[in-house]
Amino acid sequence: MDTIITTLAAHGGIGMFCAAFLAGTFLPFASEAVLLALLAAGTNPVELLIWGTAGNTLGGLFNYGVGSMGREEWIARWTKVAPDKLERGKQWVRRYGAWAGLLAWVPVIGSVITVALGFLRVNLLYSLITFATGKFIRYWLIVRAYIAI
Repeated sequence: MDTIITTLAAHGGIGMFCAAFLAGTFLPFASEAVLLALLAAGTNPVELLIWGTAGNTLGGLFNYGVGSMGREEWIARWTKVAPDKLERGKQWVRRYGAWAGLLAWVPVIGSVITVALGFLRVNLLYSLITFATGKFIRYWLIVRAYIAI
């Protein structure tokens, strides 16, 4: 994992985009390590914020697409999300709709939410807006905390 993080960090904004995309999907990856490495290397924080938000939002869109395929057995197999977690995610999304996308940045739960949004065919535009907003705020807080140190 360290080699992947080092390689991605060596590629600046594009590396941040790739790391954020992976982290935004149901794949286990932490883009924060790449973000912090790039900040420490002196990369422009605004650039990282833009690349990170874009990549992570597209990763969430990928999950939405998997969910929109509509077969729970496929979702369980491809995402490795336990059926009980998927069911809880679906119930939660039914309750909050696209607003649930604001929590798409939360590890594990965020993947369940984005898959459930797709599965339940929640409005794609509203879902994308909430994904992007939540993910932007998370990266902004990390960048702010780093700069304050």
